Amino acid sequence: MLSTERILEVMSGQGLRITDQRKTLAKLFGESSGYLSAKDVYEHMGRKYSGLSFDTVYRNLRVMEELGVLEQVVFEDGVKFKGSCNEHHHHHHMICLQCQKTYPISFCPMNMTETPDQFRVVKHKFEVFGYCRECEENREETVTAGYAGEGQ
Repeated sequence: MLSTERILEVMSGQGLRITDQRKTLAKLFGESSGYLSAKDVYEHMGRKYSGLSFDTVYRNLRVMEELGVLEQVVFEDGVKFKGSCNEHHHHHHMICLQCQKTYPISFCPMNMTETPDQFRVVKHKFEVFGYCRECEENREETVTAGYAGEGQ
């Protein structure tokens, strides 16, 4: 995950003015290992900046994603953002649906995809969703405990 300092470096390197709000955003994502919805970010930022609009927050999230300092993932409950990985090469992710722990996929399946001549790929994403070992074990224990409690 990118550090707060690195996020700010990339933003200023692309000509963005580093405002106090953008410093707060960079710090939030530099210190958070999980995924945050735009609403989560808006609520966090609203505690410090009264009068901040949701549109401003969302616009900054989009800009940060376009600069490559944030990654955007579409979960079943909506779009969420996370600080980009420290990986310096193109890669994709496996994401736990419960704890949202993220594992890199070391190859790109796009290389194995046949692209029609009349189509030019300019961007792609590949994410695999499931459960990490710990969450899967906890889910099995919960199901087992549920069956044990039936019929009482």
